[in-house]
Amino acid sequence: MIDETDRTHLRRCIALARAALDAGDEPFGSVLVDGDGRVRFEDSNHVAGGDATQHPEFAIARWAATHLTPDERAAATVYTSGEHCPMCAAAHAWVGLGRIAYASSSAQLRVWRAGLGAPPSPVAPLPVPEVAPGVPVEGPVAGLDEEVHELHRRRFG
Repeated sequence: MIDETDRTHLRRCIALARAALDAGDEPFGSVLVDGDGRVRFEDSNHVAGGDATQHPEFAIARWAATHLTPDERAAATVYTSGEHCPMCAAAHAWVGLGRIAYASSSAQLRVWRAGLGAPPSPVAPLPVPEVAPGVPVEGPVAGLDEEVHELHRRRFG
């Protein structure tokens, strides 16, 4: 169940996504919160330079693998403006991170891109449970998903 604490972290993800878009990158942002509620790492997309793997969720997985114990990783939550792509969902599962909460889903993004005349993603928009079936996920979040939609309208409009 998404609560107000979750919404606060998701709003931060949207702010990171907005900043990425304002800087000329794709609008995605993510935050790693440990089991005690402390923000441990945050990032946004860095794909504008040509490396399409520079997603914030992937950066979180790599950071967590280096800086957190397996128990700390399992107790953490990754918040993100958009549901993990298959690459990021796999990285999340491989390093043993816990729950994912996202503002907008991959299915929504696929529909938005098509409606805006944007090319489809080169990777199938699989939901996280199809890639990482053991990871608990929650999202999309009504209202916050529309804020993410607006960022994609700006990007492709």
